[in-house]
Amino acid sequence: MADLREGIAAAMKDALKAKDQTALATMRLISAALKDRDIAARGSGNQDGITDEEILSMMQTMIKQRTESAKMYRDGNRPELAEAEEAEIGIITGFLPAQLGEVEITAAIDVAIETTGAASIKDMGQVMGHLKQAYAGQMDFSAASQKVKAALLDRG
Repeated sequence: MADLREGIAAAMKDALKAKDQTALATMRLISAALKDRDIAARGSGNQDGITDEEILSMMQTMIKQRTESAKMYRDGNRPELAEAEEAEIGIITGFLPAQLGEVEITAAIDVAIETTGAASIKDMGQVMGHLKQAYAGQMDFSAASQKVKAALLDRG
């Protein structure tokens, strides 16, 4: 867990030294979101804060939010704001592990279904839980959930 947190802190220092305002602002947003989640975790009895998997999930959520904002800005003919959102996406993406390709995602879903013994759509939560634990930050889980649903419907 320390590695990801240290990477975030180091990136903030680097952005500060380089006087890169976009990177610095993005790193501050990440740090603020991380502190908020850590405080919430401590309130639930977890004194160490959130795990790396939860940090990666938080970053994926931040990317999704920025992607939606960039699309709205482009639709609203505000390309300069869309470019700012896309620059933030690039910075946040740098902290995520390599994303799995379509073939790898399908294989991971097949393994998760076999591992959990999922037999029908009722078992989708177990399969998604397994995927989130095993592949945090490596796939878009909203897209993966559609593939899991289709795979389970084929079985059931």
